[in-house]
Amino acid sequence: MPLASTLSATVEGIRARVVRVEANVGPGLPGTHIVGLADAAVKESRERIRTACRNSSLPWPKTKAMVSLSPAHVPKAGSQFDLPIALAVMGSLDPRAQRALSRTFIVGELALDGSLRPVPDVLPMLLAAQELLGEEGGIDRIVVPRANEQQAQLVCRGDIVLADSLAQVWAWLLGEEMLEAASARVPNAARGRQPDFADIAGQGPERRILEIAAAGAHHMLMIGPPGSGKSMLAERLPSILPALDVEEMVTSTAIHAAAGIAGGGLVTHPPFIAPDPSLSKIQLIGGGSGVPRPGAVSQAHNGVLFLDEASEIASATLDALRIPLEKGEVRLRRSNRDVVFPADFQLILAMNPCPCGKPAHLCRCSGGQRARYARKISGPLRDRLDIVCRTSLDNAVLNPSGAEPSADIAQRVAQARDRATHRWRTCEEHTGGALTNARVPGPWLRRHFPAQDSAMMFLSSMLARGEVTQRGIDRILKLSWTLADLQGDSCPHLGHVAEAVDLREDQAFPTEREEVSA
Repeated sequence: MPLASTLSATVEGIRARVVRVEANVGPGLPGTHIVGLADAAVKESRERIRTACRNSSLPWPKTKAMVSLSPAHVPKAGSQFDLPIALAVMGSLDPRAQRALSRTFIVGELALDGSLRPVPDVLPMLLAAQELLGEEGGIDRIVVPRANEQQAQLVCRGDIVLADSLAQVWAWLLGEEMLEAASARVPNAARGRQPDFADIAGQGPERRILEIAAAGAHHMLMIGPPGSGKSMLAERLPSILPALDVEEMVTSTAIHAAAGIAGGGLVTHPPFIAPDPSLSKIQLIGGGSGVPRPGAVSQAHNGVLFLDEASEIASATLDALRIPLEKGEVRLRRSNRDVVFPADFQLILAMNPCPCGKPAHLCRCSGGQRARYARKISGPLRDRLDIVCRTSLDNAVLNPSGAEPSADIAQRVAQARDRATHRWRTCEEHTGGALTNARVPGPWLRRHFPAQDSAMMFLSSMLARGEVTQRGIDRILKLSWTLADLQGDSCPHLGHVAEAVDLREDQAFPTEREEVSA
């Protein structure tokens, strides 16, 4: 009996698993049967595929067609199986196409007229396919819709071809037509029209604190009355962060595609994610029924997560941030499998100083009310925040002329990060990749990179008095290294450590020893 097969993929999280698509045409009542744990979208493709073939004047069997998606135990989801299923079924009727099909990886959604539509989460599929190139039993080429050209260019090694329609791919398999090859090209990561610090009038102290946070990738809390510039400052933080490299673009684009927010384009700048304060734990962390989706913490991977009105967010939802902040990933359990989404982001929380939110000279809230309001952010979460920044209406001015632009600040941030990267690479425990100060393990600091002796004695006395936890000591050291990097110093001194302590402490909060068991 005629049999044809090709390769495609299904996505789990932001990783793809290669799927073999086999088709067999044999005696039986006319119809297409799909087996192999296919979801509703795949099963619904049967009529779409048949109609696309008919409208493209291509052959379709008048008997029973059986399609198998293997491995059989892996759930398959998505419309990317339209094109490989159609070609495998047609290939089972024409021996000329069978060998070419067996060495080709194919993804693509079909329209009813036979044209190809883009596949949203194509990047992880392309990465999985490229691991099979040239391998025994692997593939020689990859076929994707032309609408996915941007994504193909990002990972192309000269092995990806672009197609516009089902008929075009079929003619190519038969050797009757050529398909255009995608060319490798890294997209322009120029800043473009992003919010710029040059637009901000005044706010000198706050601007410097944002620069410190960017230089070390430190998490921070902003406290200030409404209208004091918390949101305006936060949304400009990505403009001074280093540009994404190709690997980061691929990962962020894959995450946004899995979340359904990519819009078919590439993520070329550090993301800025600012969900509504009413968000649920699932919206923040990820999950959902059926195919799990990345939450806000993963959508902000390689960028900034800004949670405004943090005191209005449910405590259980806020506390769910603790594991992603420590691990840099979210692990969801689904059908006896773990789905992992990266979540290495920079967190900015913003809140009013008290329930009424008025400036200090107008506030009538009692000390107890202010303390209870501040404790809505739990001790363990506070202990993971390196910086507390107070914004003030007094620091704003009406004329923004002469304000330093983001490009100048970004240059200093990049220089500080380069110093940090060079330093951490000298550590024998370093296993590769760039590390920011905020991500360096605490034992590295204490063992290899302590501050000057006078600064370490100062921290030891704070620890002995119970004014700070061991985690707090580590975070103060990390922040001290950032201050030293910005000033070009080779080692943090007492002044850096004292400033780091000031940046971490705030009178609105109880001491760090309260509620810090994580």
